[in-house]
Amino acid sequence: MTSRQTGRACEATAKPALEHSSRPGSVRRTLEILEVVADLGGASAKEIADATGLPLPTVYRLVRELLDSDYLVHIREEKRFELGYKLHQLGVSLHQQIGVPREVRAEVTALHQHIGAAAYFAVHRGSQIALVFTADSVECPRLRPLEFGFHEAAHATAFGKILLASMPLAQRALHLDPEPMPRFGPGTITSHRQLGEQLDRVADRGVAWEFGELQAGATCAAAAVRGAGGVLIGSVAVSGPDASLAARRTEVEAALRSTASRVSRFYRSGSTR
Repeated sequence: MTSRQTGRACEATAKPALEHSSRPGSVRRTLEILEVVADLGGASAKEIADATGLPLPTVYRLVRELLDSDYLVHIREEKRFELGYKLHQLGVSLHQQIGVPREVRAEVTALHQHIGAAAYFAVHRGSQIALVFTADSVECPRLRPLEFGFHEAAHATAFGKILLASMPLAQRALHLDPEPMPRFGPGTITSHRQLGEQLDRVADRGVAWEFGELQAGATCAAAAVRGAGGVLIGSVAVSGPDASLAARRTEVEAALRSTASRVSRFYRSGSTR
């Protein structure tokens, strides 16, 4: 336990008059939980309770709120909690121009202009997907903001299919919800078998598509960005109304592969050429 965590535990024991601040929804206690999870690189409910001095029932209530808001994620097989994509999203809002290299922003912007559709760059972090850069315009707007993370709808998104197609079958099985998987749009695939067949094609072709699977009337396509050794770093993607992309599959796929190749080259060598 770090000295800061020990101090928190002692404070909780030595100052019972402040016990009211541990009620569910307390901003201070909620932030302490996030700090503990960050300090430990992931923590179980008991570890959080030991570090903060909070009773386990209180920890579970506050953690549930953080899970519901995507500030934490639950790693089921390890019975631990890790920081959620929403925290990364907040950091991106502040540091976007610094956090995404100029060369990568230029490639995604060029993709947007070439295809005439909103273009995106997402980073894959474990089983999470964080959207870190978007290039769009009034004529080609981005998809409306979502109230959940891409990792929660991986089976229904082009980003998610790139991630799932890169996973070993055993890891993929742990990541997917039981059948029928949640339906988000009229085209959502809810069967493991049907999704598996599509993921085989994604792995073979290198491009994932979604047709009205997350949002009705919206089509998206994504291609993988890979670093040294073929490690998955993220994805580049485009989105637009069904009519504008579905009929241009060959053109869209060629542009995505080309952009993903140059961005991958940048992360491997520091240059897109």
